[in-house]
Amino acid sequence: MTRQTLLLTSMFAMATVLAFARQNTETTIESMPPSVVKTVPQSGETNVDPDLNEIRVTFSKDMMTDRMWAFCQISDDTFPERPEGQEIRYLADKRTCVMPVKLESEKTYVIWINRGKFNSFRDVTNNPAVPYLLVFRTRNLSGTEQDFRAPPAGAESTD
Repeated sequence: MTRQTLLLTSMFAMATVLAFARQNTETTIESMPPSVVKTVPQSGETNVDPDLNEIRVTFSKDMMTDRMWAFCQISDDTFPERPEGQEIRYLADKRTCVMPVKLESEKTYVIWINRGKFNSFRDVTNNPAVPYLLVFRTRNLSGTEQDFRAPPAGAESTD
């Protein structure tokens, strides 16, 4: 056997062993990253009370809670204002993170929970949470819900 053939055969054998080892890694809840299981408000909600004073994000696993969060914005216009002196915190359940906010009426908010290199939401074994996009809209101050969807094709206007 030539030296090159021996080297290629060895590399192939090592790659096969590594692939087999990966296949036999058991998939468990512990080995998977945490994911968002609940938010308040819910993503997609279009009638959120503008007086809501906190956003809650609950994860599927216990999380690192010592200043470990990543509420990420796509723009200043769509990220909620934070009240002065009120800190982001975790509840005693170690799964729910609370961000104090000041919301405006009739406004759409967009918040990423972890995004790209900003991935500080992590479980207790240091797995970063799966990124989650939270989008919601606050209602107007009169409390009536407005429909921001386009009318179906052929629909008559009520104006």
